[in-house]
Amino acid sequence: MSERETWATRAGFILAAVGSAVGLGNIWQFPFKTAEFGGASFLIVYLIAAVAIGLPAILAEFVIGRRSNLNAISAFKKLGYPGWRFVGVLGLFTGFWILSYYSVVGGWVLRYIYGSLTGAYFADSAAYFGEVSMGLGALALHAVFMTLVVGIVAAGIEDGIEKATKLMVPSIVVILIGLAAWAFTLPNAGAGYAYFLSPDWSQFQLTVEFTPLPSFGGPLAEIIPFAVGQAFFSLSLGMGAMITYASYIDGDESLLGDGVTIVTLNTFVGVLAGLVVFPLLFAQNVDPATSGAGAVFVSIASAFGDLPAGQILGAVFFIVVLIAALSSAISLLEVVVSYVIDNYALSRPQAAVALGTPIFLLGIPSAMNTAWLTWFDNLAYQLLLPLSVLSILLFVGWVFARSALDEIRRGAAIGKGASSAWLWAVRLVVPIGVVLTLLLGIQTLFVGGAIVPPL
Repeated sequence: MSERETWATRAGFILAAVGSAVGLGNIWQFPFKTAEFGGASFLIVYLIAAVAIGLPAILAEFVIGRRSNLNAISAFKKLGYPGWRFVGVLGLFTGFWILSYYSVVGGWVLRYIYGSLTGAYFADSAAYFGEVSMGLGALALHAVFMTLVVGIVAAGIEDGIEKATKLMVPSIVVILIGLAAWAFTLPNAGAGYAYFLSPDWSQFQLTVEFTPLPSFGGPLAEIIPFAVGQAFFSLSLGMGAMITYASYIDGDESLLGDGVTIVTLNTFVGVLAGLVVFPLLFAQNVDPATSGAGAVFVSIASAFGDLPAGQILGAVFFIVVLIAALSSAISLLEVVVSYVIDNYALSRPQAAVALGTPIFLLGIPSAMNTAWLTWFDNLAYQLLLPLSVLSILLFVGWVFARSALDEIRRGAAIGKGASSAWLWAVRLVVPIGVVLTLLLGIQTLFVGGAIVPPL
């Protein structure tokens, strides 16, 4: 096994982790989930979940990664708990699962950059999405996107991932700020801001019945699993990504400081994306509540088609989405590549190609039919992510607690009181929220029939 790579700079780690977090989860998933579940009501639950659940959870993953300096599976053996390797396996599988359909959406983005420049979707955006979102064309662009991801990961940590994210993340922020400033000038933008930022308090209702098992009702029962799942998805939690990235840290940086920076920047970009998307939709009288994974593509494409300079603006927007998609996708592939490099006699390029291929193959159903993509996405949001995060929290909070406290205090200006509060949050407070999310997600999957694949 060759000497393990590390980040060249602390900024490189932070930007790579932010890049992992700031992806399609912010610019594709966040607006359409927000629209589907009531606008600002969803936003509030998401923001609470990102801070109260996401921050403690991301620190738990950092502790495992930096303490072990190994991948998400081998870390548990090195830490002295080989029986807990199933936690890493679950995270690795979850990332593998998500990247398979995430890459398909990345292929859509490539197509929409071209469609913007040519004006191909301006006449009928819904029909255009139907043509490009599934079939052999979508499969080919899925392959192109995965090839780009494999190429970046194959180049290595410092020369590939770190250099790419140092360019990608600032580009995303700068261009989104410019687009948000432009969106502010659009007619009826105020209605978009009101939809996005003014909550409907009647949706904050949650009822519980015991018949004899607990059954949840009310609008909040639908919002919670998707809002918390969005926090997990957009922060790359439960996928092994943050364990893997933290394993490349070579120093005593403040994990707390890094975690706060990453969560803050990630949340900022998600909200910024909403400040672009919703004014744009309301300016063109496009209904934001259209459901489905392609809603943002159809709605935004329709809006750009009616705007002056829509071809250029559309291309710029989808270039931002592409950069975000790549920055997250490389982190998901790195999770499995890291495991193979740490344990088998394969070079990084060989491992990237060997693992990128089966991920591409798993994504074929999603490329051929969007019903499959929705099924993959529902299982990831409502089952795999909360289950994986819960497993990490239980390990760090109850099994690895003493060493976790040592690690979180290492290099950080954090006292015993604050670190102990974090540990008890990981032990009790956050798991309760994740268990509620998991129960609501399971209820939705089984009662709504979403657990059944679209055969």
